[in-house]
This record gives sequence, structure tokens and C-alpha cells, in this order.
Amino acid sequence: MYKQQLTKEQAHQKAKHYCAYQERCHSEVKEKLYGFGLRKTEVEELLSKLIEEDYLNEERFAVQFAGGRFRMKQWGRVKIKYELKQKQVSEYIIRKALKTIDEDDYQSTLQKLYEQKQQQLSSEKNIFIKKRKLQDYLLQKGYELQLINELMR
Repeated sequence: MYKQQLTKEQAHQKAKHYCAYQERCHSEVKEKLYGFGLRKTEVEELLSKLIEEDYLNEERFAVQFAGGRFRMKQWGRVKIKYELKQKQVSEYIIRKALKTIDEDDYQSTLQKLYEQKQQQLSSEKNIFIKKRKLQDYLLQKGYELQLINELMR
């Protein structure tokens, strides 16, 4: 936390750098601005300014977040959606962001994770325990139960 109180102009400069470094959601930037010791009206004003100047774009953030979490961490849509909700992103933007994930890539990633986990569980003799562990793993990664069940058939 900042010990000194920043002026609105100083906070604006810092916020611009903060947003330029990587895409941010509104709630992250709002928190940062309050951390600079600004009052509610100043925070709202600066948020509007950052949006106008295109430093802050929630849709761009959500699309980048969803794509990154899918590609790098191989998360499923359920987990991505949950994380975006935690960041107070609107339902409409979340749906838009999830649509940007390529369906073929999504299916093949799910397939790959399934096969890798099956390999890891090769020593498990009990078929029911094996299936349960596979299902739990894929659910924890954020994939839809219906897709997991189709894969396991």
C-alpha cells in the first residue's frame, strides 16, 4: 500500500502504466486506484478517463484472459467463467470471451488431458476408481461434465 497520498494526475500516470503493462479488468484497476489513496469520485473519474483513452477495455481483457488461461493452463470454460465472474466481468462479456476459444482446440485439449491422466492412472486396477479420478481431474480443470461423459464412453 502507498503511504503517501498521490495526486489525481500522479495516480492517472501510474494507472496508465499499470494498464499498459498488461490487460486489466475494471475491478483490479479500481482496487489499485483506491490503493493510491483516492476518493470514490476521483476513482470513478479516472476509470472513465482510462476507458476513453483505451487503456482499460473489459472485453479485451476477458478475451485475452480466457485465451491465455485456456492455452497456458489448459483450463476449461467452467473454470474460466468462474474466474472472470470473480473479477466482476459482466455475463455478456464472459460469453463473448468464451466464444473466442476455438471448438476444435477445446476438444483436442480435453482429449489430450484425458489421455495424459489415463496414462498416469495406468496402475489403478479398479475401473470405477480410475473413471472417478479421471472425471474429478477434468472437472477440476474446468471442463463440462457432459463433454467429459461423452469422452469417457
